[in-house]
Amino acid sequence: MITLTNIVPSDNSLDARLEIELPYDMRKKSRFKAVARCGEEVGLILPRGHILRNDTLLTNDEGDVAVVKAAAEKVSKASVNDPIALAKAAYHLGNRHVPVQVGEGWLRYQHDHVLDDMVTGLGLDVVVELAGFEPEDGAYSNGGHHHHH
Repeated sequence: MITLTNIVPSDNSLDARLEIELPYDMRKKSRFKAVARCGEEVGLILPRGHILRNDTLLTNDEGDVAVVKAAAEKVSKASVNDPIALAKAAYHLGNRHVPVQVGEGWLRYQHDHVLDDMVTGLGLDVVVELAGFEPEDGAYSNGGHHHHH
């Protein structure tokens, strides 16, 4: 088993020998085992507090390089041509601490029929699809949550 321990800065262009496809809930973890597309087992022991994004490169001290791919997973995509309705839906999803991916005229979140009903009630059209899920990092993703007194 190959153990990957380092997240490569995004400005690096190493060639990856392994490809690891992971759903969002796995990409939030720092220590787990996975299987690369080629069938090789890999262990990840990474610094805590990072979300692995699509195309993130991982390495180890032996020179192995792997690329992370966002696996297609069941998500809801809510669309509308009205920016006010879209903002209201984003607000209500955020108020429930739901991770949200934002696109032009649409929001994507992990499928939940209760959330689908809420968003539909706000005037958006919702479709359930299989897609890679890349939600926003959040307001405090760079440096942690700090309160100034």
